[in-house]
Amino acid sequence: MEGVSYQRFPKIKIREVKDECMKFELRNTDASIANALRRVMIAEVPTMAIDLVEIEVNSSVLNDEFIAHRLGLIPLTSERAMSMRFSRDCDACDGDGQCEYCSVEFRLSAKCLGDQTLDVTSKDLYSSDHSVVPVDFPDSTGYDSPEQRGIVIVKLRRGQELRLRAIARKGIGKDHAKWSPAATVTFMYEPEIHINEDMMETLSLEEKQSLVDSSPTKVFDIDPNTQKVVVVDAEAYTYDDEVLKKAEAMGKPGIIDIRAKEDSFIFTVESTGAIKASQLLLNAIDVLKQKLDAVRLSDDTVDADDQFGELGAHMRVG
Repeated sequence: MEGVSYQRFPKIKIREVKDECMKFELRNTDASIANALRRVMIAEVPTMAIDLVEIEVNSSVLNDEFIAHRLGLIPLTSERAMSMRFSRDCDACDGDGQCEYCSVEFRLSAKCLGDQTLDVTSKDLYSSDHSVVPVDFPDSTGYDSPEQRGIVIVKLRRGQELRLRAIARKGIGKDHAKWSPAATVTFMYEPEIHINEDMMETLSLEEKQSLVDSSPTKVFDIDPNTQKVVVVDAEAYTYDDEVLKKAEAMGKPGIIDIRAKEDSFIFTVESTGAIKASQLLLNAIDVLKQKLDAVRLSDDTVDADDQFGELGAHMRVG
């Protein structure tokens, strides 16, 4: 139809943000963009991960391939991964993937000399670049404890030794899960819940309580003062329809109306620690903008910057 514009300008409102996790609302868009953002965060935001391992000495109980696999899954701090080169595109080393522009070298050397079992952990990996190191997970007090000595790679007994060289490269989760910066990314439609007060007044207190208890996630409760059914946590609703089925079984269909806002989504993001959760979102928006620009068909197609260029600027604490 001429004159009808389907252009949208998505907005983000931050609800909660920490280094390792965040919760935000994505509004004024549809499920296709919400799911695209989710998939980009999981699979297309680049990080650093160990991709090549050269074992020099290994007398542990684990074979070389097992150790190499465990090293690859250790998250590395990747704040500058976006500016680094993919090894396949690096002209400084002709695609060899072992230069300062596209890789970081790690060394590990450990030998058990005593009778106590020696834990070889991610903290025993020594990096050639101080900005790319194994992620550290402090305890709840913010200080390291003996139990928080990094991610265990292998355990050595007396006389056993492990010595190796490893190369970390830039990659994305689409190529291998070890490059994914996201532990979890989920979104749900924001629910709208309306209670028909006139119909609700026809129920006895016991019937109201039965209706409230039918919701397994405790969306509703009864106000002790007014004896009315109230919504205590709309976002706890999981679209299970249990309360709607209960209303129908009581012969009161329509007493509660629950609908999903089709242009509003609530995201929960948890990072592996490779990058902060907030940076993960910003990087994902940049990657998504690049993808949208790549599929423009003509000059009069809406530029991705028009719709997403200000998205990061609209992030605000709510």
